[in-house]
Amino acid sequence: MSVIVLDGGMGVEIGKRYAAAKQGLWSASVLLDRPDIVMAVHQDFIRAGARMIITNTYSTIPSYLGKAGRAEEYQALTTLGGTLARRAADDSGESVQVAGSLPPLSESYRPDLVPAVEASLPIYRNLVEALAPNVDLFLCETMSSAVEAHTAASQAKAFGGGKPVYVSWTLKETPGAGLRSGETLTQAFHHLDALEVDGFLLNCTSPEAIEAGIIELKGLTDKPLGGYANRDKAVPEGWTLDNELTSEQREDITSAYFVALCLRYVASGATIVGGCCGITPEDIGALSQALAARS
Repeated sequence: MSVIVLDGGMGVEIGKRYAAAKQGLWSASVLLDRPDIVMAVHQDFIRAGARMIITNTYSTIPSYLGKAGRAEEYQALTTLGGTLARRAADDSGESVQVAGSLPPLSESYRPDLVPAVEASLPIYRNLVEALAPNVDLFLCETMSSAVEAHTAASQAKAFGGGKPVYVSWTLKETPGAGLRSGETLTQAFHHLDALEVDGFLLNCTSPEAIEAGIIELKGLTDKPLGGYANRDKAVPEGWTLDNELTSEQREDITSAYFVALCLRYVASGATIVGGCCGITPEDIGALSQALAARS
């Protein structure tokens, strides 16, 4: 079984290199101020063995940019994020796919703050059209509810030029507890039945929850499955991007533990594995080596 290695946490790696990190909308502003840093992070993950990279467009959304009066720039910044990822992939000399990130349009992990469908549809359409020239597939990631995932995926299916559309849900940290909305993973999966989504992933939650989720999904579909866990402890209740609540990293998620869990994902049926927040190029390198040793 061929396994695709996904990249890791873009934000933390940018934060290590960008002087303005953690000040305002740095994750988006770095695209304009220091595109070389974004390129370098993509390149580091590719050198580590990633053969699918995700565009740095998680924060190029009107709700975040609007905090600095820059909401009207979201399409241009999204296009730039796609262009940089494409360039990094093409310049690598490797066969690397670019996944266009379609993120939550308000806050991550907050199904209670998901905007109304009517307001979300045109924004997702614009994001899809901005990314389409440079990506190989679309990844609706960190989706916290069935409706949020359906809204994003519907626009990628409708306006993505026929490119594959994957959905990745974020789960509660407790294995088997379902989405952060309280819906079961099976309920969220079936909410997408009419869209004919091309693959299903789980991300930005504990590695143990992802393992349980992959096992559940394997019983529902033969389409590609994957997981990319984070290193964070449980997200504090009421968290938003700009409030005082913070999430600490789990010290027990060593590189060896991360790799071991990813190998268990593969044993459970995953064909796409990588990392989310806090997962470094070194972790992805260790994963790539472990997968190579299996073949």
